[in-house]
Amino acid sequence: MPLSSSIEDPVRKMNRMYRWTRHVYDWSRRYYLLGRDRMLRAIAEQPSSNVLEIGCGTARNLRMLDQHAPQHTLYGLDASLSMLATARAKMEREGCLDDITLGHGLAQALDSREQFGVERDFDVIFFSYVLSMIPDWTAALGSALAHLAPGGRIHIVDFWDQADLPEWTAMVLQRWLALFDVYPRPDLIRALRRLDGVDGVTCTVAPVAYRYAYWSTIRVSGAVSASAFDGLGMEVPSVSSASESKRFEGLHTIVD
Repeated sequence: MPLSSSIEDPVRKMNRMYRWTRHVYDWSRRYYLLGRDRMLRAIAEQPSSNVLEIGCGTARNLRMLDQHAPQHTLYGLDASLSMLATARAKMEREGCLDDITLGHGLAQALDSREQFGVERDFDVIFFSYVLSMIPDWTAALGSALAHLAPGGRIHIVDFWDQADLPEWTAMVLQRWLALFDVYPRPDLIRALRRLDGVDGVTCTVAPVAYRYAYWSTIRVSGAVSASAFDGLGMEVPSVSSASESKRFEGLHTIVD
């Protein structure tokens, strides 16, 4: 089945963006993607869980979890086949190819059966500097909520507004990020804070490095109806509607 233009364009964009930079991605990002490792330590401390990273890139975070939290069953989703090829190569070199299941697709079209070959929700879902790259972040977060198991958690680490840093710092950083179509999302922060008022849901937002970034944790205590999120600026799809008409040819194929 051919890709529809609405899905094909983001995939092509990600493949083009990371065709060459994927080879230096892990080395270069360590200096400015702050807060990731603190989040990973919190995930590593949890009991045995099904853990999904949305926007896994080179699987750097998943490889770290595999090393420090072998009790978890790990999954990674990414829109870029180029990044997934690099992830697979790194996993093979590190001997964890069988420990992490990779899937190809968009965050807003999450479907565990189609993308990973399993019928399950996830105990932990995390986004590491991903939602600032997704224009339709509401659909991406809504899809994650729809696939979160009762009692599960969603972790988000991403750029904030740098409000507690010198003004020139925010200006320079945000102009530089815009070159890569990365934008801090104040509307996302507002939505996360409103989530804290939903029955059965708690949500915290904590600053990282003087609001350079933030770390948010959404905890869902039980099964929460999608209607509970009405008015929060996000659509929480059912599993069937999330997968309908948003499927990729060759979901499990990793190409270089």
